[in-house]
Amino acid sequence: MSTGNSTGLSTQIARPSRPLTGLLALLLLGGILLVDAAGSPPVDLFSAPPPLAFGSGQAPTGAHCTGG
Repeated sequence: MSTGNSTGLSTQIARPSRPLTGLLALLLLGGILLVDAAGSPPVDLFSAPPPLAFGSGQAPTGAHCTGG
């Protein structure tokens, strides 16, 4: 029975397993976060706006919320 390969060598490439692929994806994401954190100025927590300001009376600032 012929496999269509005249040299008899296998040309099939081994695929990485799912756990290995997941680990590589997490390492890539962690590397991107580290590069971003290293190149960014530190966050001043005292001047940062509250993450959720429902009913606080503060007007939205920045991005698409201002509607100007």
